[in-house]
Amino acid sequence: MSNIYGDWLKEQRVAAGLTQQELANAAVMTRSHISHIEAGRRIPSKEDARRLDGALNTGNVLSSFLPQDDVAVADRFETARQLEQQATVIREFALSLVPGILQTERYMRAVLSTAYPPWSEEECDRVVVTRLERARILANPVTPIVWVLLDEAVLRRPVGGPEIMAEQITHIVHLVEDRRVRVHVLPCSLGAHPLQQSMLTLMWFEDQPPVAYTEATYTAKLHDGPAMVERIQAAYDLALSDALPLEESLALMRSTAKEYGHHD
Repeated sequence: MSNIYGDWLKEQRVAAGLTQQELANAAVMTRSHISHIEAGRRIPSKEDARRLDGALNTGNVLSSFLPQDDVAVADRFETARQLEQQATVIREFALSLVPGILQTERYMRAVLSTAYPPWSEEECDRVVVTRLERARILANPVTPIVWVLLDEAVLRRPVGGPEIMAEQITHIVHLVEDRRVRVHVLPCSLGAHPLQQSMLTLMWFEDQPPVAYTEATYTAKLHDGPAMVERIQAAYDLALSDALPLEESLALMRSTAKEYGHHD
């Protein structure tokens, strides 16, 4: 991922003779937040950039230089992926496909086979490896805490066919049974709900503010403005309140896996 902004911020900080902590104090931010921006792990909010300009006496240079909404989706996703590895709490919502960290390899390949323009086998292999590496965060039995909210359409869409779907749903069931993740299903009978326009991930950290990542067709956005993150969190909480309880969600997933032909 390109880190032009972070490199330039570091240059300005060093030129001003400030440590990361001193800049953080002047800009009313945490040192770790400054560190993440300089390393390219965070895209600063507009308010972050305004405060940094003020602390460094750079006018509105940092604000004007702030990455715009047309930054490549791949760059935004890479930032979100790195944050995912640092998060202590992750809450996912999926509208039509299983979230990446819960996907089985065969399900991943079935999803990737629909890419346009078509991907080469080598490109698919590279993405599969990356997603499997992402899923390794679930190998830790305690952190991060992961809650997943699934639209029932995720279970009903036969990605890759019945056998792959049975395997995929059973994998999720096992993660729930092992108490590694919590999964709640928003039933189709509910009708409209607050999260029906995109998929999203909410992440919390030990030493920096929470963020939200939303993704749609060929677009993605990383949100770290407090007001927007709170608004997205509120929509998530509202949708979660309408979802099936844990045990009912688990029963629905088990029955759906059996409908696809899986038997333990």
